[in-house]
Amino acid sequence: MTTTLYTSDHEWLAIDGDTATVGITDYAQQQLGDVVFVELPKIGRSLKKAEAAAVVESVKAASDVYAPISGDVIETNEALAAEPALVNSDAQGAAWFFKIKIADKSELGGLMDEAAYKAHTA
Repeated sequence: MTTTLYTSDHEWLAIDGDTATVGITDYAQQQLGDVVFVELPKIGRSLKKAEAAAVVESVKAASDVYAPISGDVIETNEALAAEPALVNSDAQGAAWFFKIKIADKSELGGLMDEAAYKAHTA
């Protein structure tokens, strides 16, 4: 079963076992506007919690996508690199950014569930 958690920086992560799929929320993509470029992390890169992991650029701004937890990048979404506009049409689905092997599950404790995230963005 997959559990989805959220950060105060508007990343989501879908946790399945010891792997987390990371992307940005619908709220974040609405703030950004039309996304024109995405830079993904390298596979094998070791990320620390809160470290800038990827970049998303829109017609309005460029923003870092932060690692919500520590771990190693095991996969990136090449379809997203080829078609950054996926972020605008399916931010919390097809437009995931990277998958990370979770280094320390205790870091998940500081993240929000969907209800808490909705309250955070209200």
